[in-house]
Amino acid sequence: MPITHPSLPVTMPETCDGDILRVRDLKFNYPDGHAALHGVSFQLCEGDKAALVGPNGAGKSTLMLHLNGILEGRGEIEVMGLRLTRDNLPTIRSMVGLVFQNPDDQLFSPTVFEDVAFGPLHMGLPEDEVRVRVTEALAAVRMSAYADRLSHHLSVGEKKRISIATVLSMRPSLLVLDEPSAGLDPRARRTLIHLLRDLPITMLVSTHDMALVKELFPRTIIMDEGRIVADGLTMEILDDEKLLEAHGLERG
Repeated sequence: MPITHPSLPVTMPETCDGDILRVRDLKFNYPDGHAALHGVSFQLCEGDKAALVGPNGAGKSTLMLHLNGILEGRGEIEVMGLRLTRDNLPTIRSMVGLVFQNPDDQLFSPTVFEDVAFGPLHMGLPEDEVRVRVTEALAAVRMSAYADRLSHHLSVGEKKRISIATVLSMRPSLLVLDEPSAGLDPRARRTLIHLLRDLPITMLVSTHDMALVKELFPRTIIMDEGRIVADGLTMEILDDEKLLEAHGLERG
């Protein structure tokens, strides 16, 4: 994948077998007229684990909210070859698991089991299948013993893991996380790193935690002022001090 400096045109990575996500020329203006995305284009291949980095206001969260239709801009988004439209929005949302920065935005049921079961139940799955999916999702985030716990009594780190389980229970093709390590103590952060490393799923993670990027993600995408300004191998990007400095980033 090429590294592209701000002075050069952004080029798409070469086509791969098994595209999970393809974004083409995505543009978005907020109601006040502020342009948040300026023709964003990129793709994720099956198995990619990519970090999305950039300064505050770069457009990272805005981009992520487009990937399962929470925001609607101009351009094209395809997930597993299926174009995101209003007609197939429920299907896309089952394929793109979006985990918010604040887990309290995602956990609203009395118990952990009910939170994790919410998505599969609303997919219309039978009760036996829902139970299987909840069991699998909690095991994947190493929270099997927490099914009957009250969600609002958990620590921040535990809540973040349960939030991931709520989307894993829908068996998505793509996991999208916004600042997953924010607010975590060192032990919870280390647990999260091991968890994300072990999950066998294509992943796009927005973060300011450059040490996390270095340790976990082979690919890094830099956004600034609503544009992708670099996309390439993480170690090559992190070694480019001028590129990082130009976009308010430190190596970590």
